[in-house]
Amino acid sequence: MSTVALANAAPAPSVEEETKQSLVEQTMGDAAERPPPSKSENIFMQIAVHPDGTITRPVVPSVPASLDAAVSSRDVPLDASLGTYIRLYLPSSPVDPPSTKLPIILYFHGGGFVIFSADTVFYHASCEAMAAAVPAIVASVDYRLAPEHRLPAAYDDGVAAMLWLRDAAHEDPWIAAHGDLARCFVMGSSSGGNLAFNAAVLTKGVDLSPAAVRGVLLHQPYLGGVERTPSEAASGDDFMLPLEANDKLMGLALPVGADRDHEFSNPAKAMAPEALVGLPRCLVSGSDGDPLVHRQRGFAAWLLDGGVEVVARTDRAGFHAAELFVPEKAEELFAAVREFVHGGGEP
Repeated sequence: MSTVALANAAPAPSVEEETKQSLVEQTMGDAAERPPPSKSENIFMQIAVHPDGTITRPVVPSVPASLDAAVSSRDVPLDASLGTYIRLYLPSSPVDPPSTKLPIILYFHGGGFVIFSADTVFYHASCEAMAAAVPAIVASVDYRLAPEHRLPAAYDDGVAAMLWLRDAAHEDPWIAAHGDLARCFVMGSSSGGNLAFNAAVLTKGVDLSPAAVRGVLLHQPYLGGVERTPSEAASGDDFMLPLEANDKLMGLALPVGADRDHEFSNPAKAMAPEALVGLPRCLVSGSDGDPLVHRQRGFAAWLLDGGVEVVARTDRAGFHAAELFVPEKAEELFAAVREFVHGGGEP
């Protein structure tokens, strides 16, 4: 696969764009110069787990928020005592006419609950691009990571972010001027999809006024189970999410002693059906080349059986996290988000 720039990169090259391109090259490789990345080069495989249970993470570039980009961004605290925050993204020309308010997408990044943050270079770029493409105000949550903070710590931070929509968002100048709190959506990618689902379940009975959650968007949600699905069993050498890395990440994230059938990993097997009652409509999106795709299809079916209104789009070509590196895949995802948020129908 040839190296590609991240979606919707700024037209003028910069140190930030060069960093993005370099990371893409490290992650995706360049077919003209070398073969596709091997399992040993996978960033998750580079997480070193020490005998005492601590880990050393590989260094991944991060970028600061910026008020000078085509999409402005800035950080606001979520819980200063925990070091959590929210990075807000506002399109420079939000909507036409300007008096129209934007929906708000509360977004949770991926990384297996173990790595990456809201300021990680490719998640920052993706949120910039999504804010402009939908358009929407994107509120990307920086939550606590495992194994220092095993689940349900990230879920607790997700709930705190949902309550931020109720308690503090209306006081933010960007949201007060441009945001429509009556049209909030909860979204996550990979482990962030798992987190978004659980945050929505945990708060579905909570009055979030003046905010109202209209839908939940789960992109390639990171789920698992003791019994392998066919796509998991075939993923031993997957370049983006090899099976060994999949098991490592969930092992670091789950409560000590829990197996992959724990409800944090396999809600379709372990979560009470009553937990789905009152859940807003859900978009479940995925790709046919993702090792998690069969798990995601089963999850979408479980939601539907539980009475949730589901838009399932798990048959598109691609691989895990392709939208972070392939512009066409980013555009495809953003089109689905745009239709779900603005159109209310199937993407």
